[in-house]
Amino acid sequence: MNKAKLVEEVADQTGLTKKASREVVDAIISAITDSLVREERVTLVGFGTFQVMERKARRGRNPRTGKELQIPAKKAPKFKAGRSLREAVE
Repeated sequence: MNKAKLVEEVADQTGLTKKASREVVDAIISAITDSLVREERVTLVGFGTFQVMERKARRGRNPRTGKELQIPAKKAPKFKAGRSLREAVE
C-alpha cells in the first residue's frame, strides 16, 4: 500500500473527503517525524512504537573493491510492532 491508497482507505473508513484524509495522514506523519527529530518516543498503543536509535561506528567493506572502510556512527529511526499488530499479521 502506498500513501495514495492509504489516503483512500482513510477516506472510505471515516467518511472524510480524500483531501481532508490526505491532510490527516500528512499531519500524522509530520507529528511523528517532528517527535523523532526531538528524539522523543512515539507510542501508539496496539500498533507500535517509533524511536530513534544510535548506531555505533563500525568497520565495513566495499563489496565492489573489498577495501575496508570506516562506517560512522549515526542515528536511525526504528519501529517496533505492538502486540495487537503482531498478532493480526500472524
